[in-house]
Amino acid sequence: MSLLSRTALATALFIATAPVVHAANVYTVDEDHTWVTFSISHAGWANARGLFRKVSGNLTFDQQDVTNSSVSVVIASESLDTNSEQRDRDMGGAEFLNSVEFPEITFDSTRIEQTGERTAIVYGDLTMIGVSREVALDVVWNNEMPLPWDATTIKTGFSATGSIDGTDFGMDQLVAFGLGPKIDVEIDLEAQRQ
Repeated sequence: MSLLSRTALATALFIATAPVVHAANVYTVDEDHTWVTFSISHAGWANARGLFRKVSGNLTFDQQDVTNSSVSVVIASESLDTNSEQRDRDMGGAEFLNSVEFPEITFDSTRIEQTGERTAIVYGDLTMIGVSREVALDVVWNNEMPLPWDATTIKTGFSATGSIDGTDFGMDQLVAFGLGPKIDVEIDLEAQRQ
């Protein structure tokens, strides 16, 4: 066997036996297919509900090892919609979200703990009204597939739930208005692979 043949054989064997490295994919949040909703007790009569209409962000997702994944999301606080224009103005005011001084609510993951084949707890820093607190979200990975009409566009999707105490972020007036202070959050998010 010639030196060239031996070199080619050795290279082929090296490639065949080298470990496969799985890289995390990068995604951009699909703003038109992402919902950040919340509910809060209104004096025990009913749960008041709302959503934020402007959500953007990016994530990396490693399907082989989700602990290598991360997510960063920005919510425009002025995009709050509680089904009442007056209430939206009140909640965006200085006693609550103070959306003029603090136009963004951000979430940046810090670590991820896998809890099942498609489930995890995502821990991260939620910053709202200038205050940052660690929160935990229970997350389910729903699916990843190309668009049925465009095989080159691949999307992935997640659902998440969690809760926060509004007074932890300085919204002390919640209780005075008979609200919460516990706020339950639900997120359904689609993201497009880059």
